[in-house]
Amino acid sequence: MPVELKGIDHSVQLTHIWVNAVEARLGRDNKPRAFRLLKAVLHAVRDWLPINEAADFGAQLPTYLRGIFYEGWRPATTPVTARDKTAFIRRIGRQFHNDPLDDPDEAVAAVFDVIADRITAGEIADVRQSLPAELRALWDVPVRAD
Repeated sequence: MPVELKGIDHSVQLTHIWVNAVEARLGRDNKPRAFRLLKAVLHAVRDWLPINEAADFGAQLPTYLRGIFYEGWRPATTPVTARDKTAFIRRIGRQFHNDPLDDPDEAVAAVFDVIADRITAGEIADVRQSLPAELRALWDVPVRAD
């Protein structure tokens, strides 16, 4: 297999690892739902961050997830103006209108935990600092040392 294709396969494998981790943290056996939650949280975080911070954060994602992260991004409209926890959770919830999340705060916190396990501690600190305090509370996990 050509080296370029191995890189694609590796990125897909990393994405599966992230999705599996979200699924495990939620304690549910539903990969499509875990992927949808991961995508919704990544998009919401992206749109809540200043442009440069969003780019720094996106650079640390596996290639496939980086594509998902940037999908549909309109930097001129970010960061969003209604940057509170309620708006953030509501935005995530819109992706689950047919099958609502039992505990949206817990679901978002699970994704934040998965991200914190896989992105450098310095970048997590920068991202958390860029978010409103009430939203940072959902990301209230000890951040590992790099």
